[in-house]
Amino acid sequence: MDKVLKVVVTDYEYESLQAEQEAMDKIGACLIPCQCRSEEELMEKTADADGIFVQYAYISRRVIENLKNCRVIVRYGIGIDCVDVEAATQHGIMVANVPDYGLQDVADHTVALLLTAARKITLLNQLVKNGIWDFNRAKPLYRLEGRMLGLMGFGTIARMVADRLKPFGLLVQAYDPWVSDEILAQHGVRRVDFDTLLSASDMISLHIPLMNSTHHILNKEAFSKMKKSVLLINTARGALIDEDALAAALQSGLLAGAALDVAASEPINPDNPLLGMDNVIITPHVAWYTEEAQHSLQSIAANDMARALGGQVPKNLLNPKVLPDIS
Repeated sequence: MDKVLKVVVTDYEYESLQAEQEAMDKIGACLIPCQCRSEEELMEKTADADGIFVQYAYISRRVIENLKNCRVIVRYGIGIDCVDVEAATQHGIMVANVPDYGLQDVADHTVALLLTAARKITLLNQLVKNGIWDFNRAKPLYRLEGRMLGLMGFGTIARMVADRLKPFGLLVQAYDPWVSDEILAQHGVRRVDFDTLLSASDMISLHIPLMNSTHHILNKEAFSKMKKSVLLINTARGALIDEDALAAALQSGLLAGAALDVAASEPINPDNPLLGMDNVIITPHVAWYTEEAQHSLQSIAANDMARALGGQVPKNLLNPKVLPDIS
């Protein structure tokens, strides 16, 4: 009797796993939904899995070394910082992500946060609901036209953000050593170095992956180089920012405000001082979400899992070094 393939979903926030179930049914695999909350639970649930879907749980080296049969790990999302890719590669396990399921939605949310912060919409809304009809409480507000937007990273999402904001009359500059001058020119964006981005931007939006080299890339030193009127927008990863340094900079007036869709720890700690600041907007890591994006995310992930367990290479394979080890 042929062995039944076992596919574990380590954690998920979706109402249904229908796309995954249908894809696994086609290859005769058993789908096992879990909500793992600890490394020990991950090790227990995934030990004999042939494939793993993961949303937020951390697939550490210890978890990977405990896997007996695993051939592929598929991350629900673009960022791959919740999987130890190096350890997976060393153990011959394919790792795939979903890099293009909701790019326009993240771009839209980034623009929404920027405009909301620039016009102090949430502050004014709360004042009115509290019986205070006074625009003076929002001073100063500045016209968007002619102000400088600095994009940290100029991948697909950042390019969409730039294109969406150009009609507002914003000037745009970007720091990204890996993007060609031709691509920047196509979007009418000026290339700058890191320090210039910090010092010459009125608004800074983050669009870079979280790696060892980018962890706390915005820290006390970086904040000291920014304009006091700067607005900071982050729809990328929370740990790109040193939150203690950000809170101190906002409290001291070194920065004007922040609009964040991500936090260093999620859900955000209820004691986080950022929650009590009128010049901070925080949304619950929702930039990726629309009904259309979620459908695409699950469908693409499910199809790549089925492809990998069916003996093919995932379309979104991140570690091709494992291919010679695949039998």
